[in-house]
Amino acid sequence: MMEVVRSKLHGIHVTDCELEYHGSITLDPIICRQAHIYPLEFVYIWNKNNGQRIATYVIYGEPGSKCCVLNGAAARCCQRGDPVIVCASEYLSDKSQLLSLRPQILTFDRENNIVEHLQYDVFSSQDFPYDFRITSLSDKPS
Repeated sequence: MMEVVRSKLHGIHVTDCELEYHGSITLDPIICRQAHIYPLEFVYIWNKNNGQRIATYVIYGEPGSKCCVLNGAAARCCQRGDPVIVCASEYLSDKSQLLSLRPQILTFDRENNIVEHLQYDVFSSQDFPYDFRITSLSDKPS
């Protein structure tokens, strides 16, 4: 089994930290749907300010709120305003499945507006059986 990136919210900013909550990360469902991140899905969270890396699960917040709230123990790993990377992964049973995977990556400004919509693409090239490129989908419908 190979664990690979399936979706990523790159540079989304923490809007709040709720220590006295059951756990999880609360995210705007509109953002999640565009990135193909699902409720109760386990995700990795990497804090760009302090290097902390944690894993927790997603719950959906208020649609359109642009929220990114760290709950429970995860609240100790971030502060309001910290840019984080939220990464959902997938397990592949064979590396050939990389050729059909199209991870969705969203980048953000400080107000959690989507700046760019990217897609990762692994493909076979003349030189390599597994090559890589990043394609911008920002000007294309999602």
